Formats: sequence, C-alpha cells, structure tokens
Amino acid sequence: MDSFDGSAFAVGLAACAGGLLVLLAATFALALKLGKHSVVDVAWGLGFVTVAGVTAAVAAGSGDDTRQWLLTVMVFAWGGRLAWHIGRRNAGHGEDPRYEALLGKVPPEKRNAYALRMVYGLQGALILFISLPVQVAAYANDEVGVLALLGVGVWALGLFFEAVGDWQLKQFKADPANKGTVMDRGLWRYTRHPNYFGDACVWWGIFLVAAETGIGVFTVLSPIVMTLFLTKGSGAALTERRMADRPGFSEYVARTSGFLPLPPKRS
Repeated sequence: MDSFDGSAFAVGLAACAGGLLVLLAATFALALKLGKHSVVDVAWGLGFVTVAGVTAAVAAGSGDDTRQWLLTVMVFAWGGRLAWHIGRRNAGHGEDPRYEALLGKVPPEKRNAYALRMVYGLQGALILFISLPVQVAAYANDEVGVLALLGVGVWALGLFFEAVGDWQLKQFKADPANKGTVMDRGLWRYTRHPNYFGDACVWWGIFLVAAETGIGVFTVLSPIVMTLFLTKGSGAALTERRMADRPGFSEYVARTSGFLPLPPKRS
C-alpha cells in the first residue's frame, strides 16, 4: 500500500465528482427540454465513462500505466455500449413508467426539484461510489498479474451476457407475434435477467483488477452495492413486479433461475 498515491487520488475523486456534476446538470437540462426524465438512463453508462476518463487523465504518471489503460478500456467498452443501447431503445418513446410513478408522488410544481435530488443526485452518488475500484486502482503502482487477468475474464463474461441478452430481447420484441408473451429463449432460458447478471459480473471483474493492488480490496463494497442495486433495487425486482401479471410469467419464474444462469427446471 506504500505504492498508493493518496494525495493524487483525493484530487482525482474531486475531479470525478465535478465531471459527474457537469454531465448530470446537462442531462437534467435536456430532460426539461424533452419533457421526460428517462434520458437520465443514458447518463448512467456515460457517468462511468466520465469517471474513467477523468481518472485516467488525473492519474497519468501516478500509478501503473497498464492497469490504468486496462480499466479505462473496460469501463469505456461497457459504459459506451450500455448508453448506446439504452439511447436507441428509448428513442421516440415518452416518459418511463418508473419515473411517472416516482414523480407522481409529489405535487407537479415540485417534481423537477424532487427529480433533481432523488434521481440525478442519487445516480451521481451511486456512480461515484460504485466506480471506486477504478479510481483507487489507478493510483497504485502494482503491476498487472494473474488476478487482473481473471478479472478481465469475469468482465468479458459479463459483457457477453449483457450484450447478447439485450440483443436477444430486442429481436424478440421486434416480432409482433411475441407481443404480450414472455421471453424465455437464448440466455433468457437460463436466467430471467441475463443483462443484470452481466452487469454484476462486469463490476466484479473490474473489482478483481483493482483488488490485485492490495488497497483495491477495500473497494469491495462497490460491486456489492451494484449487485444489490441490480437484484433488489431498480433492476430485477422492479422488472418482475411489472411483469407479474403477464400470462405465462409465473410458469417462467418457476422453471428459470432468478439471477445466476442455471439449467431450467423440469415441469
């Protein structure tokens, strides 16, 4: 841990917070112009890209160049793909029902201020905390070894599940014959949430790359928070509540693993 540049990390953390503030302020302004706060979903992936980019710039010369480069590429590939996918998926649609339900709890004149605190502010705090493995590891001088390579493997598995799962679901929804039915094909046959499982793997993989530095081990709460967010927060749990009344969904739940990919159960 003597190889960790704490002073540079503190400067980088402040710079990342500033970068997120600018990104989310611009996103909020765009949301007001478009009349929908669902644009913040695109900023989720872009927020991590922002942190990775700012960290790489500030940490230059402070830590191991190979690890900095590796983590930056991993985050850019994941966050960029996610932002692109969500942007295409939401294009041409109105407000997301999740935000309608959330903002419907407060008077109309207070909704934007409430969204600024509870949506944009919360999202910024989550991004800053979940990205700590990227930030901390960038300021450590330890060379890349076996554990980091294992982390890249876990990250690649996660990116595969997320990207392929999203593509399979998009193809399924594009067929009018599937309207109102449950997607139970491809990766969705083995887990009800291949995209969320993939997200979790991505951040556990990034954590492993960071953990190899020693001090990166102390960022373990970051992937734990991400996993809980995906399983118990606005990820899998919310999706399943929305799908609960769809015909065939209860049977799908009975035979298909909720998160970890497993062979489907026999009827």
